Amino acid sequence: MPSNKSVSDAPIVQFTNCRILRDHQLQREDLWVREGKILNPEKLFFDEKGSADVQLDCKDSIIAPGFIDVQINGGFGVDFSLATDDFKSGIDLVSQKILSHGVTSFCPTLVTSPPSVYHQVLPQINVRNGGAHGAGILGAHLEGPFISKEKKGAHPEHCLRTFEAGAFQDLLATYGSLDCVQIVTLAPEMRRSSEVIQELTKRGICVSLGHSVANLSQAEEAVQHGATFITHLFNAMLPFHHRDPGIVGLLTSDKIPAGRRVFYGMISDGIHTNPAALRIAHRAHPKGLVLVTDAIAGMGLAPGRHTLGQQVVEIDGLNTYIAGTKTLSGSVATMDTCVRHFQEATGCSVETALEVASLHPAQLLGIEHKKGTLNYDSDADFLMLNDSLYVQATYIAGEEVWRQDVSGM
Repeated sequence: MPSNKSVSDAPIVQFTNCRILRDHQLQREDLWVREGKILNPEKLFFDEKGSADVQLDCKDSIIAPGFIDVQINGGFGVDFSLATDDFKSGIDLVSQKILSHGVTSFCPTLVTSPPSVYHQVLPQINVRNGGAHGAGILGAHLEGPFISKEKKGAHPEHCLRTFEAGAFQDLLATYGSLDCVQIVTLAPEMRRSSEVIQELTKRGICVSLGHSVANLSQAEEAVQHGATFITHLFNAMLPFHHRDPGIVGLLTSDKIPAGRRVFYGMISDGIHTNPAALRIAHRAHPKGLVLVTDAIAGMGLAPGRHTLGQQVVEIDGLNTYIAGTKTLSGSVATMDTCVRHFQEATGCSVETALEVASLHPAQLLGIEHKKGTLNYDSDADFLMLNDSLYVQATYIAGEEVWRQDVSGM
């Protein structure tokens, strides 16, 4: 006979007086958490005859899944594309600091670098769960060096590479290892890119198209071979043209394999993408939009000179340029700022604004069964926000890891 006793002695926390983002709607119900997972209260009551050990009054806050940033180059003085002796403490600092901006998981991103940098840095990036120490690490995003010279953006030209005869072996030799790699951005018009895309996809690595002069048919071919993402749409690619819309045309392409969704990153900082372009993309393909910060080491620091990999960049307000040029080089926007700007620019619902930074990146990476939603049995990584979408508290695995200090307000 099954016992009526609770299946676990771990404490059960009940978050009350809140609106939970679940099934694309804000729903007025309680959130139940035990052992880092979200509980189904019906099972708890009827199967286990259990009840809450702790009740927390959320004071009418919104509870939403934690944000997932799949493209962040650094921040707070730390540059992920620099091979330093204290790289680990740098990544720890960033993962701690982004908690206050609602990011509970991220992909540290390396821009085009010499092979020696990949060989030194990648072994130091370990996939790990988040917690009080900081946001979880989902794996590295390698943006380059297999990208177009014409659309290199802020990437150093002398480090760019093409695929040689043994294309995938060439990529492996460049990176040294793919053990901790989650996303690779490449230009699909490069010779032999198809075999590389297939090999990466076979290994469960997400292939993103970017820094590219590909036409639409080259982009469609890349998707047919397994590519599923577009790196910062509109930036570092051919501009939309009505006779050949290029990579942008993937948003409404009828050549996408059945059952496949193409996702696309957007930097919603008010600088990289005009609000009208944000609206066009969102209305054309709302289910594919993924907000990314593309943040650089200067995020969270005062204006001035900072680094992005091998280059020096200048920060002027929210603009970041390669020193001495007007070439944009990443952003200094935080994820919560991007979410608020996105909602303001598109006029979308609160639910949509929150999902493009949580559910959609989780779907892109195929981890939506545990991250990016507040479904039962999902990881209890969530945020408390006010109605203006300012983060009030961040929780990872059901534990509070950051809270807004209101004492000085």
